Amino acid sequence: MTIEHRPAVPDVTDSDLFLSRTFDAPREAVWRYFVDPAALALWFGPRGVHVDPASVVVDLREGGRWDLDMIDDASGDRYPLRCRITAFRPEEYLEGAMTGADGAIAVTLRLWFHDHGERTRLTLHQGPFTAEQLTQTGSGWTESFEKIDAALAAGEDAR
Repeated sequence: MTIEHRPAVPDVTDSDLFLSRTFDAPREAVWRYFVDPAALALWFGPRGVHVDPASVVVDLREGGRWDLDMIDDASGDRYPLRCRITAFRPEEYLEGAMTGADGAIAVTLRLWFHDHGERTRLTLHQGPFTAEQLTQTGSGWTESFEKIDAALAAGEDAR
């Protein structure tokens, strides 16, 4: 019997966001929404924001990148998201260090993908945040996940 190392869920503090969502699709399909650049551009960001498909970079390896630019639909303002991949296990786990405009690590993002029958349970841990950022980021992820739900319901494959 082989025991594999699986990253543990870290302690969650008041400044961390911790969400769990179940998607009506197998784990490998949900994973693709996070690692296929074209699919990532379709759903990422809250309502009123879209992703510039040309800005999406997914270099799936430790030290690789998970980058994109969100664009505000009303103002046209661009919001770059830069994330260095620090750990991953295909279709199971993705972790990254998100940097601010100055290049310093601002927050850590951790995603766990679990089989839940024929569905997938995604667990997200991200932080630390200020109270205002925590509320905004939680809403943004919730709205983003609704976009994945809509794509899955429409039968859109993330390939």
